[in-house]
Amino acid sequence: MRKIQSRFGEIEYDPSKTLSFPEGLIGFESLRDFIVMPNIKEGPLFWVQSAEDPAVAFVLTDPTNFFLDYRVAPDQRERKKLGIAETGETYALSVVTVHQDKSVTLNLQAPILFSPENNRAIQIILEKGDYQPRTPLPLVEPRQKQE
Repeated sequence: MRKIQSRFGEIEYDPSKTLSFPEGLIGFESLRDFIVMPNIKEGPLFWVQSAEDPAVAFVLTDPTNFFLDYRVAPDQRERKKLGIAETGETYALSVVTVHQDKSVTLNLQAPILFSPENNRAIQIILEKGDYQPRTPLPLVEPRQKQE
């Protein structure tokens, strides 16, 4: 077990269970290992904390919680980077940004492909399509009370 000090306080973690980014994240290429923080509140958002730099943490989510038709499938090159076979399972995750005006956006243009098989992830850039790096969350109609 190892320990780091972070915005979450002291974190003790097992290095063999970190989320490994063999190429880092865009803009953070030197950071390869992240700790998935346990959710304190129920909900679709979760934090990943860098094991190498305690000042770096990101909020991630499964974008299909908000955009039901969002699909990203890794190509052969990306599967090789993830170290998985053609049939290996992957999930697309998005970085969440909360702006100063309290608006929330998802980066749908540069998703993170995650392989639960080996706890590896890569961030890719979708060059084709209409996805944006600052996609606002869709407005949700309030639920009506049932009588």
